[in-house]
Amino acid sequence: MKRWLTALFVLLLAGCTTLPPRIAQPASSAIAVTDVTPLGRIAAASLADAPGGDTGFRLLPSGEMAFDARLALAEAATRSIDAQYYHIHADTAGAAFLAALRDAALRGVRVRLLVDDYYAGELYLLLRGLAAYPNVEVRLFNPLPARYGTPIGRILMSLHEYARVNHRMHNKLFVADNQFAVYGGRNIADEYFTRHGQANFIDLDVLSAGAVVPELSASFDRYWNSEQVWALEQRLHALERVMKPAERRADFDMRLKEIAGPPPNVPPRDHLGQSTVRAQIAQGRLQLLPGTARVHDDPPDKVVGPVDTNKATRAMRAKLDVIAGAREEVVVVNPYFLPGPVGLRMMREAQQRGTRVLIVTNSLGSTDEPLVYRSYSRYRPEMLKLGVQLYEFGPELVRRSDRFGAFGKSTPRLHAKVVGVDRRWMVVGSVNLDLRSAVLNTELGVTIDCAALTLQALSLLRADAFASMYRLQLGEDGQTVEWHLRDDSGKTQVRHDEPHASLWQGVSLWLQSVFVSENDL
Repeated sequence: MKRWLTALFVLLLAGCTTLPPRIAQPASSAIAVTDVTPLGRIAAASLADAPGGDTGFRLLPSGEMAFDARLALAEAATRSIDAQYYHIHADTAGAAFLAALRDAALRGVRVRLLVDDYYAGELYLLLRGLAAYPNVEVRLFNPLPARYGTPIGRILMSLHEYARVNHRMHNKLFVADNQFAVYGGRNIADEYFTRHGQANFIDLDVLSAGAVVPELSASFDRYWNSEQVWALEQRLHALERVMKPAERRADFDMRLKEIAGPPPNVPPRDHLGQSTVRAQIAQGRLQLLPGTARVHDDPPDKVVGPVDTNKATRAMRAKLDVIAGAREEVVVVNPYFLPGPVGLRMMREAQQRGTRVLIVTNSLGSTDEPLVYRSYSRYRPEMLKLGVQLYEFGPELVRRSDRFGAFGKSTPRLHAKVVGVDRRWMVVGSVNLDLRSAVLNTELGVTIDCAALTLQALSLLRADAFASMYRLQLGEDGQTVEWHLRDDSGKTQVRHDEPHASLWQGVSLWLQSVFVSENDL
């Protein structure tokens, strides 16, 4: 009875929380591309050194370097910064990022910041201060009725609009002066840049200059000017709206000081031998690999359309098309991998064509979404029977290898979303291979035609001969799964029990799976 009363109370509270009518905001668009700015001259010089395509690419595999690249581009920008993220956390990385946007605005740079509202409830007080600076505008995507609080608490207060608020903007994009863009899997939080004490993500971004950048800027504009986006000012309480701008700016500076941390400890070179973006900006050109690219972004109104689990939208469809076109090899790196019937059919067709399929994902010990992992585990025997090579990151193996970063005592977790096809094409972006990316969230993906870049990405996986991962195989009975790993002496060990599993966790995940559909994971 108490549980029912509590649920009823929550629903009643939720019913009292509604969004006011949206107030349309003035439309704006990316600045025109010009090479008369400092970043414009650097982009032109960088592309001149990389002939053979209309776009230049650079991998950002190191979390420390990827973060410093964003800060360096923000510091070098003179005209505009457009930033679009699913999650900006109020931690040391978030503080440094927001401070860089503030400092750019103080130099006269136009700053447009678009944030999905799901995690923004804990960030409102910082966002209201940032928006008080001249040249800064902050907008929110698909806001929840409740303004403040934790994501779960706000969802509970929004159950009467669950069909809408269950759709989120998962895109991640940073564009400086419409000359350089950074896109990939990373949000803005400590764990994406190897700054967290408990757990850090293995992720991958791409930095680009050239023809793909205006395409990415056009994607940003479509979201920025869409009916699914609200001005931050409209989401503030009345008392906050009447606060003087100077008071909001002072409050912003004070809050940043409270959460700010030391500057990132950036290594001089990454595992690919690349020096930092900051150092190359100072030299007047970036070392880029030439190629071409196509941008595939979901329409913003995906979040209000009907859900059809049999029909993937643009970003997912493009990724699946690249995979389906593989003739020799397809390598899929994805943290949350739920192939479903469509994925299994594609693997079967690839096997019939003689195409090698290799999948890299999280183990139970490295995932931050164990319920997703439980659903994925049901597909493993069938994938292995189809001849798929299946690898799972082992946290203790990653720490021992040190190939993907120095994680110390923290737990390494895969978060990169990359596909390499026939050692030529690569798809990078925010798209997970699951139904949430297919039908619920909006996503951004970029298909790159650059063999050198694809081989670089694959070399990161193969550099330690997969010593950071378990290789999964079927046992002698053809049904049970085995985990093969190399010990410190280089000998192969075989585990017949799931690494990092416990009886209590198994029971807990089973109970959760009763109430959560795979479609919502």
